[in-house]
Amino acid sequence: MVDLEKSKYAPKAEALFREGYNCSQSVVLAFADKYDIDFDTAAKVSSSFGGGLGRLREICGCVSGMSMALGLIQGYSSPKDTAGKANQYKLVQELAAAFKQENGSYICRELLFGITDDTNPTPEARTKEYYEKRPCPKLCAMAAAILEEKLGL
Repeated sequence: MVDLEKSKYAPKAEALFREGYNCSQSVVLAFADKYDIDFDTAAKVSSSFGGGLGRLREICGCVSGMSMALGLIQGYSSPKDTAGKANQYKLVQELAAAFKQENGSYICRELLFGITDDTNPTPEARTKEYYEKRPCPKLCAMAAAILEEKLGL
């Protein structure tokens, strides 16, 4: 079980989500001090993955964000690096499994407790009611804490 209280990155990810970034961006941007692309570029690269990939409600954007941050921190770049590729895929699978163990799923529509068919591309306004009905801020925190723990950051 991941301890959110001990995490340096969990509060950053949650705060970024509450600031208005999507779930994927929030996790990626929480680790901005760990890689060498600028904040704006990281926000743009991760912007399409919110809401389970463009609000399709598929793989949770937090899990996508964890995977992107992992790649930026210690990914491989050579197409010939088969060992690096295998290791990266292994780590992604371990991260996704840890997220699922903590939250019961890594599928967006399953995590949203009944919000299963809202794929309208226009995001909802970030109101008090929005935050009361969604687990997303805490899921962002959880994803960041899982990645932090896995990498020993």
